[in-house]
Amino acid sequence: MSLGYLVKCVDMINKEEIIGALKTVDDPELHLNIYDLGLIYDIAIDQDAGKVEIMMTLTTPGCPLSFVFEEWIPDAVKKVPGVKDVKIELVWEPPWDPDKISDDAKEELGMIK
Repeated sequence: MSLGYLVKCVDMINKEEIIGALKTVDDPELHLNIYDLGLIYDIAIDQDAGKVEIMMTLTTPGCPLSFVFEEWIPDAVKKVPGVKDVKIELVWEPPWDPDKISDDAKEELGMIK
């Protein structure tokens, strides 16, 4: 095993760590993290470039606070080892609905017991 291989393994971006970082970003209106709210649809990782692309939606297309995510998400995700660049793609299909909320977040909201 070469030293180059060891360095490459250490710099690998871990998707679970990306998810953990996304869970630190709260929706400013609902006060729950954007991952458990079901706003994150996909996470693509380019290991060689250190780039993470996040496909996400908002609870409504007219969300007045959408601009905050453009700053908060990259700030959180860039803390993950190996991440150099973060791109966010907002999508509206499929539309968000409360069924996308995780069971843990539904409990916090009092939707289920």
